[in-house]
Amino acid sequence: MGKSITDREKQVSYMKQRLNMFLEVLDSIEPETAELEDIDRLITMVDELDDKMQQFKTRPTDEN
Repeated sequence: MGKSITDREKQVSYMKQRLNMFLEVLDSIEPETAELEDIDRLITMVDELDDKMQQFKTRPTDEN
């Protein structure tokens, strides 16, 4: 397991990267041919983003 991110700027950068990945996956899905697995993957990604955001909100930071 990696080291916890406690720097607020690194947390924001991490979330931006994850959101960009989500948007790329979303853009790659064709609405006419999307399958249930595609929707489930998007939901999982949103849940993971929410979990990470909750962790960041409760984690102590390096800021004074």
